[in-house]
Amino acid sequence: MVLEFPDDPAAAALDRQYMLGDDLLVAPVFTDDGTVEYYVPEGTWTNVLTGARITGPRWVREQHGFHTLPLLARPDSVIPLAADDQRPVSAWADGVEPRVHAFADGAERTVVIPGSDGPATWPASTCAAAATASM
Repeated sequence: MVLEFPDDPAAAALDRQYMLGDDLLVAPVFTDDGTVEYYVPEGTWTNVLTGARITGPRWVREQHGFHTLPLLARPDSVIPLAADDQRPVSAWADGVEPRVHAFADGAERTVVIPGSDGPATWPASTCAAAATASM
């Protein structure tokens, strides 16, 4: 976390959460009762699993079941999700849906997803339309 947020003093001591790539914050649950406490850096982060928005900087305490955990998408991020999430093996590049999270006015992002027939590219306007349809 300190590498991703060097100007945030709270990030220096965070050893129970991490960034997965540039855009996903993961806070694993280490307790038997499912309680987890994690830090949300500045901005409006979106829980990928529930769609709930959390504005930071602040500490959050939640309780999670066996099949869930805090998985937050960074503001202005586009997370490509596969169409088939029921099997571990699938044609992951087929039917990819770009999910846009807390896009600020004027923000732009182009997403490139490699596929078997070449890369697929979504400009910000297409991603914004997908976000409107999926949220």
